[in-house]
Amino acid sequence: MKRPILLGFAHLLAVLACLATSVPAFAQTDPLPSWNDGPAKQAIVAFVQATTTQGGPQFVPPAERIATFDQDGTLWVEQPMYTQVVYCLDRVPAVVKAKPELATVEPFKTVLSGNREAMAKLTMPDLMKILAATLTGMSVDTFTAEVKRWLAEAKDPRWKKPYTELTYLPMQEVLKYLRASGYKTYIVTGGGQDFVRVYAEQVYGIPPEQVVGTAGGTKFGYDKSGRPFLTKEPKLLLNDDHAGKPEGIHLMIGRRPVAAFGNSIGDKEMLEYTQAGDGARLMMLVHHDDATREYAYGPQSKIGTFPDALMAAAKQRGWTVISMQHDWKRIFAFDQ
Repeated sequence: MKRPILLGFAHLLAVLACLATSVPAFAQTDPLPSWNDGPAKQAIVAFVQATTTQGGPQFVPPAERIATFDQDGTLWVEQPMYTQVVYCLDRVPAVVKAKPELATVEPFKTVLSGNREAMAKLTMPDLMKILAATLTGMSVDTFTAEVKRWLAEAKDPRWKKPYTELTYLPMQEVLKYLRASGYKTYIVTGGGQDFVRVYAEQVYGIPPEQVVGTAGGTKFGYDKSGRPFLTKEPKLLLNDDHAGKPEGIHLMIGRRPVAAFGNSIGDKEMLEYTQAGDGARLMMLVHHDDATREYAYGPQSKIGTFPDALMAAAKQRGWTVISMQHDWKRIFAFDQ
């Protein structure tokens, strides 16, 4: 056999060998390894494949690939108390130190007592006073620095780990899978927008401009040196919960999502709004039904309420309900 022919044959063998090793390896790669094989996982994979297959009937152009995620209870732990509320309660002593007259005023007096039972009975107006005192009246930069400092030191009482480590590994995989498939992922949360923006990029890979949350007002001004800054004010601009979620999506994103993920009655309108669009749609709800590895709660929970009516609506409308107990092999990255 002549040398050129041999070289050509060798090249062909090399190409075939490359294909033989690379194609199966790609085909066998599981984008959601922490998920059990079931309807929920299959729904995610089928949706991504359908919406990213060029020329397919359900193809979604890259610019329109928008996926929104609630945070508390959907991306990370929300029980027994929202992380931001824990932050605000922890900030009360510092606030009282700066304003000693608050020490004898409710609800600050109750928080300073450390009585958990009494604190659990605080009303919504009480909590609003605490939120106003701990989340406003400072520059945006000061607030960001305080939140970063707190997150670096605070630990969840059950797992003894930083709150930023209590994200759900299966949902982190969904975020990465969607982004690898050309989707933009947004957090749409009832939590404070400024609070979540502090850590969203580090924790979820979601930049601050892709966080939509409950937003307060700010006021522009100058410090003594003439440097411009923003002061956080006790003025509500957007309550990003229930109907506020689609309103916030329209205001901040400007496109209707084609995929939406939530876990409670507060996410219902976001999923409805997503489903109302044309073409392929994916609506999913995380159901907390694993008391051993995380928590089990639903209709009676004050936090992350999942009423029977929401379950019925999910079944009627074809939304996928994710069972923590049955659909997730692992919940946290630190699980063995």
